[in-house]
Amino acid sequence: MKRTRSRLLYSIVFAAFAALSLFSCKPKIKDADIEAKIQANTALSHIAATVKEGVVTLSGEAKDEADKASAEAAVKTIEGVKQVVNNLTIAPPPPPPPVLISGDDQLNKGIADALKDFPTVKATAKDSIISVTGETSAANWKKIKIALDGLRPKKVDAKGLKIK
Repeated sequence: MKRTRSRLLYSIVFAAFAALSLFSCKPKIKDADIEAKIQANTALSHIAATVKEGVVTLSGEAKDEADKASAEAAVKTIEGVKQVVNNLTIAPPPPPPPVLISGDDQLNKGIADALKDFPTVKATAKDSIISVTGETSAANWKKIKIALDGLRPKKVDAKGLKIK
């Protein structure tokens, strides 16, 4: 009788363990399935991802830190991902637009308009540099300088100008 009880107890414990093992184990998600989900996500189309044993390695270029963090967060939500190695780099900012320099003919035409209210000041353009001569007040010089800079010369040279 003692032997029957131990066999029965052993059978119950084994059956319980087997049942728990069957119900608690999820099927393992394949790396290829994870990679396919990443590629299907349009928000991640600009990056490359490799998957090995559930570890996703991101590579490529993100437009900024927020884009980099967003990509990592999106990958972490995919079922089966155990870890994310974020090797994304940040794209350099675009170069500034080129500075447009006006030619002498265009500058000389603009100089006449800029100085029409200041008869004591004269200016000429040569090699896209405006040379200013004459005499004016400090307040008027500020107005003149703003107007001349608006013509887009390389430089405004006021060495010949007397400011009173």
